[in-house]
Amino acid sequence: MSLLLMATQVLVADEGKIGSFSGAKPTTHPAWFKESFLDFEEDIAEAAAQGKQLVLYFYQDGCPYCNALVQHNFAQRDIAQTTQDHFDLVTINMWGDREVIQVGGQSFTEKTLTEALKVQFTPTLLFFNEAGKVILRVNGYYPPDAFRAALDYARTHTNQSGSFNEFMSTLPGINRESGSLHNEVFFASPPFNLSARDGRPLAVFFEQSHCLECDTFHQKVLSQPIVRSQVEKLKVVQLDLWSDIPIVTPDGRSTTAREWARELDVGFAPTVVLFDASGAEVVRLEAAFQTFHTQGIFRYVLERAYEQQPSFQRYLSLHADHLREQGYDVDIWSYDRPVSRDGIAIVPD
Repeated sequence: MSLLLMATQVLVADEGKIGSFSGAKPTTHPAWFKESFLDFEEDIAEAAAQGKQLVLYFYQDGCPYCNALVQHNFAQRDIAQTTQDHFDLVTINMWGDREVIQVGGQSFTEKTLTEALKVQFTPTLLFFNEAGKVILRVNGYYPPDAFRAALDYARTHTNQSGSFNEFMSTLPGINRESGSLHNEVFFASPPFNLSARDGRPLAVFFEQSHCLECDTFHQKVLSQPIVRSQVEKLKVVQLDLWSDIPIVTPDGRSTTAREWARELDVGFAPTVVLFDASGAEVVRLEAAFQTFHTQGIFRYVLERAYEQQPSFQRYLSLHADHLREQGYDVDIWSYDRPVSRDGIAIVPD
């Protein structure tokens, strides 16, 4: 299965036709990625002998976010050089059938390893230390500046001292005080007792001021009717991840936004943590996503699809097929507002 079967933006509905698909981006991985026999203990030992660390890079064919990692991030000379100097990247096709031997000696195929590690997004990168422990997991695409920070953290915190959230708080330009955030009409007002149940799933938006990715999220993604139609069905709370505002967590503990963000290891802004109606975490949006993947994550929780389909990617693929069967054209790499041929906005249920 590849992203050629998936959709992220509804554009045109026309009864009687199968909708088209666009936005997939084929990617050629750099020649300096490691050729591996997929025995991860061997890979870790070989990397350590060269003063490097192993990174498992989960991808899928046609994934535009994987393409962005290669074409935007690794096109930056300093990022490519840092990665080559300090890491061995091994590719894992999330739908692949190659045999892999996990740390500890257990055998999997690429796709069963993907399931076992609960990889929901591509790219996903797992950074290992010399002892075979995962010291950082990046779930989704990080733009260059955030990706630089991830590389710096992974190579300087091999002993697992301090979280990525704490590391991010020390970087220049991080506003450690509560500041002005984007406002949305669907954000609940304080006090924030997140243990109070009203039958709806909960979405907690961790954001910060002076945040380019937060700006993009609000201006280009949350502004889309197809996204807002899903968000407005949720109980939604926005928290400044550096704020000391008091909250009660979904499991009833009193803390602050800052401490809870640290506990949850939120290192990217914006991050949306989604909980079911009972207060159990379901999935996170913790990277840069465009329109349909974002609304798809909200749908996945609202429809409780995770109860039957633990793979978000499979859910999104089936959802895309359904839309195309209804005659909707789909584009997985667009912020554009969905419209019909007569210019009327479309927001399918």
